[in-house]
Amino acid sequence: MIVAILEGVTTESTSTTPASREDIRRFQANLDDEIDGVFIYQMLAETEKDPERVRIFTELSAVEERHANVWREKLREAGVAPREHGPSLKVRGLKLIARVFGVGSVIPIVRSMEAGAYGAYMAQDATAQALAPDEREHRLIMSKLAHGDKQEDASAAIVKRERWHRSGGSGILRASIFGASDGLVSNTALVMGFAGAQTTGDFVLLAGIAGMLAGSFSMAAGEYVSMRAQRELYERQIELERAELLAVPEEEMREISLIYQAKGLNKDEADKTAARLMENPEIALDTLVREELGLDPSELGSPWGAAASSFFAFAIGALIPVAPFVFADASIGYVVASAGMSALALFGVGAGVSLFTGRSALYSGARQVGLGVLAAAVTFAIGRLVGVSTGI
Repeated sequence: MIVAILEGVTTESTSTTPASREDIRRFQANLDDEIDGVFIYQMLAETEKDPERVRIFTELSAVEERHANVWREKLREAGVAPREHGPSLKVRGLKLIARVFGVGSVIPIVRSMEAGAYGAYMAQDATAQALAPDEREHRLIMSKLAHGDKQEDASAAIVKRERWHRSGGSGILRASIFGASDGLVSNTALVMGFAGAQTTGDFVLLAGIAGMLAGSFSMAAGEYVSMRAQRELYERQIELERAELLAVPEEEMREISLIYQAKGLNKDEADKTAARLMENPEIALDTLVREELGLDPSELGSPWGAAASSFFAFAIGALIPVAPFVFADASIGYVVASAGMSALALFGVGAGVSLFTGRSALYSGARQVGLGVLAAAVTFAIGRLVGVSTGI
């Protein structure tokens, strides 16, 4: 068995100390979380195609159901009927994500939830602490599954983890490149649509500037929210790792030892290194965060920096197709100039995207130009049709 299935958990008697209102709220909150857990693993088992993983998820669901029964019994002992309900909105969202993007897309989220459950149970009474080891086991299983493992040894899982390429410091560069790309494509299409309608240069210029400003603010706001959420997620993972380091230092020292064994040290050397690192909790935490979670605590990304980069990058990209109309009306020569400048800029942005994708700069640049031309051609044609039909 890969999970410790809880048999006959002994709940504490409440005959001597009646449960308080706070206790009852806590019992119900724990039950709610376990109901969500049952649903999550049942959903994963139904969505997963691999029979071995289906078996794992089914076992995990059974454990969560046993945990839920513990809290149902605690509520009954307190003289309160357990409040049964379906899965929460968040968990229903996970189901949708799993079905659209696959089981692998939600496993890291489930892993984080299990880590949080472990910390929450360890901070409660003896009944909750008796359940905590199962939550920790679930978290470890999710870690292995996240890296494509089923039941292989921890050293092998860590070796796979080491192959991941990390890009924590590239957030602002990424935001800049993709911001410029969005600005170019969207505003080129907008400008060509107005040009196709044969409006005057003033209208084209006004539409282009409005599109530039609206898009820039939208991009900045979206990038800020995205980066802030990512940073908060990483900070939470670090804090969960810190809590585990304090709660079960022996297990964390064993994980550090396995990390160094995966790097080539023999067991004795790895154990000594791990013991030495554990003498300084901050260094031990930094090691676990970097090697186990794949994060660099010093490079979590700046939401404001990403937002500013997106704003200015989008604005610069959006300004290029508008620039010719600052000087003249929407004559064919200036439309061609706008299209040509936009195509050159799109090629440059596409080449920049190749930094992230590993594709050749020529391929990425040509693809970006092709997409931009397609968008511009469609909007130009629609603009021409609308202009003719309305007599513009």
